[in-house]
Amino acid sequence: MCATCGCSDDAGIRVIDPSSPGHGHGHEHGHGHGHPEPGPDRTVLLEQDILAANDRLAADNRSWLASRGIHAVNVMSSPGSGKTTLLARTIVDRGGELPMSVIEGDQETVFDAERIKATGCRVIQVNTGAGCHLDAGMLAKALHTLAPPGRSTVFVENVGNLVCPALFDLGEADRVVVMSVTEGADKPLKYPHMFRTADVVLLNKIDLLPYVDFDVDVFTEDLLRVNPRTGVLHLSATTGAGLDAWYAWLADRVGTREI
Repeated sequence: MCATCGCSDDAGIRVIDPSSPGHGHGHEHGHGHGHPEPGPDRTVLLEQDILAANDRLAADNRSWLASRGIHAVNVMSSPGSGKTTLLARTIVDRGGELPMSVIEGDQETVFDAERIKATGCRVIQVNTGAGCHLDAGMLAKALHTLAPPGRSTVFVENVGNLVCPALFDLGEADRVVVMSVTEGADKPLKYPHMFRTADVVLLNKIDLLPYVDFDVDVFTEDLLRVNPRTGVLHLSATTGAGLDAWYAWLADRVGTREI
C-alpha cells in the first residue's frame, strides 16, 4: 500500500489514446512506489520519500511545459461535480480561439475521454487501476503520448477524489477545484487540504440551487477561512450561466487577451 494515500502499489497504469485503433487496451505502466509495507515507525518517512520523489518529477514537468509555453491546469473535484461537462463546454465555446488538449484521469473506463473526443479536442486517458490520484510520473507519460503543441493549454482532469489529488503536485501552473451545489456546503471544512491548494473554486450546478439545501454564504465564508487567497466563481456548465467569468479567469491565467 502507498503510505501517503493508501492506494495499491501494484495498480496497473494505462495511458490510452482514444484516437488510436484498439484504444481500449492501452499501454501498461507499473505503479509501484518501490517501498516495503510501512510499519508505524516508517510511515512518515515513506510519505516524505514518496512526495519528495513526486515533487522532483513535478519540477521536471513544470520545466518541460514552461519551455514550450504550455499552460497546464489541474482540474480536481469529487466524482460527479461536473468536471467533464465543464471541460467539454469550454472546448466547444472557446477551443477555436485557444489551442486546448485534455488528459483524463480515472480508475477505469474511457467514458470521459470519449466525451472530450466528441468535441474534436485531442485527449489522452490515464487509467490508474486501484490508484486514487494522478501523480507527476503519470502526467509525464501522458504528456509524452499527447504531445501537446507549444503555446497551448492542457487540462488535466484528475481522478474524482477530494483527498489524494491535493497531495500530489503534477507540475501544473494552476489548480482548479470544481464543487457542485449537490455536494453540501460543508466540504471546505471537511476536506481543507484540497480547497487550500485551489487557485480558484468553481461552484457548479447553480441552476439546481432552488432544489437543494445549500447555503452559498456559509460555503463561501468557510472556503475563505480555509484559503483566503482563492476566489469562487458561480456557474452552471449545463446552462452556461456564469461561464464568462470562468473564461475571463482562464484567459488571464493563460496570458491571452481573450478566449
